[in-house]
Amino acid sequence: MTSGSGWMRIAAALASGLMVAGLFPPYNFGILAWVAMMPLLWALGSLAGKHAGWKGFGLAYLGGAVSGLIQFNWLETVSWLGAILLPVYLAVYWGLFGAFAATLRASGLRRAFCLATMWAGLEWLRGWLFTGFGWNGLGVGLHETPTMAQGADLLGVAGLSLMLVFFQAALVGYRPGRWRNLAAAGLLVLAAFGYGKFRIAGEARAETVRLKALLVQLDIPQEAGRVLWTDLEIHQAYEEETLKALEALKDTDRWPDWVIWPETALTGRILKTNDGEWGTWQINMDTIAQVKAAGPFSLIYGVNELEAEKAGDNLVPAENGRAYNSIAVMSPEDKLQTYRKRHLVIFGETIPFVDSIPLLRKIYEQQSGMAFGGSFTPGDSLEPLAILGGGTTIGAIPTVCFEDSVGRLTRKFVREGPQVIVNVTNDGWFKRSPAAAQHFANARFRAIELRRPMLRCANTGVSGAVDSVGVTTHLLIDGNGSHFTRGSLLAELRIPLRPDRSLYARIGDWGILAVAAAGIVLALTARRSAER
Repeated sequence: MTSGSGWMRIAAALASGLMVAGLFPPYNFGILAWVAMMPLLWALGSLAGKHAGWKGFGLAYLGGAVSGLIQFNWLETVSWLGAILLPVYLAVYWGLFGAFAATLRASGLRRAFCLATMWAGLEWLRGWLFTGFGWNGLGVGLHETPTMAQGADLLGVAGLSLMLVFFQAALVGYRPGRWRNLAAAGLLVLAAFGYGKFRIAGEARAETVRLKALLVQLDIPQEAGRVLWTDLEIHQAYEEETLKALEALKDTDRWPDWVIWPETALTGRILKTNDGEWGTWQINMDTIAQVKAAGPFSLIYGVNELEAEKAGDNLVPAENGRAYNSIAVMSPEDKLQTYRKRHLVIFGETIPFVDSIPLLRKIYEQQSGMAFGGSFTPGDSLEPLAILGGGTTIGAIPTVCFEDSVGRLTRKFVREGPQVIVNVTNDGWFKRSPAAAQHFANARFRAIELRRPMLRCANTGVSGAVDSVGVTTHLLIDGNGSHFTRGSLLAELRIPLRPDRSLYARIGDWGILAVAAAGIVLALTARRSAER
């Protein structure tokens, strides 16, 4: 390639990287989702020759690295090294796509299909490999356009990415007289729009029960994982903020069915034996007793849970017992249920091989500025939590922290009957960065994928409610519109009594894997045909 064309291709890759980064908070230029990949697709399609694959990898890797460095610069609040290494790693998937696109022999709509399915397949791969990081897939760029986002209930949010890449590849592949490309792109948009209108109208007609949930957010400051308030200050604040809100609702028809506190809200631990006997720190019991004296409701809160054993009449932490990051649910009758987080965050909640590779511990402590206190153990339950609300039993799909960005996990909790996704989280690690808004943008797609509404309660982050079409119905913000605030929010959410089980809830990621496999087969077939 000539020097001039080389610089044009580099500029095109950079343009795509910048536009993809602009899809997500704090920018939210959602319209770019329909054009962001076009410069890169043009550049990759113009490559030829012996080293086209390597050149395609390099161009796409450059675009991906630039995009990632912008999207995930908030990681610098806890680790400057992580803010570099994560984008460097995620750009590899862009590079693989670039190598595939630069060596693809298919043309026309076949080429568009192969490119779209490969991109979607690689998004799935990065969301699964090494426990996965599926954050900010291309389809998440549609988070502010609910009508066009409804197709996520078919193949997941990666299916939206497939649609966007196909649309853009079809336009880039247009040549005079090749009207099929334009027709296919136009029909795809019309089909997505029509399906979105159909799904939204169907959800609006569903028979529902009204659930009232009080969300309490304290906005506790942190330095990495180190909370800057004392245990006493935290517990007193939960008591004060919750009782103040309940007092305002007393003797009204808006008394909450549920009160929700965020991830690791209470600083004491829960002790639980294998046969279900439990106890907790006195500081927890005192706080819970104070708020439950105000009236009947189910209390849902985040807490650390320890395996316990009997010592006489007392419960004590089991020797070499495991620790869990849990959601606890206490009924008005003081019956306890817990869910133990399954999907742990690497270098946040667990460090694989830390005992055999001491350097990993040193890296964590140097970057976070705090000692590594040991790994949590992943839970194993896939059962929803049964909680009374709105006069009926509602199945709560439990998610802790980033679990609400993992569709392949949340779908496993889907059952018949009324359900709501409940997320307790704490994005305070990342201070007042775009991390919290990005987290919320990704989480909203679980409501669409599963057709289950969502309640989210954060310490610092985004606390609010999302309906079954992914529309935010309640949001806790201050007078300036910021979600970084202390306060409470009564969310009244319509819960479908007989919700549909979406295609994605039924088949999960097998759908996107099937179309990705079909794209690979078609690409191989096109290569063999070209070599004859």
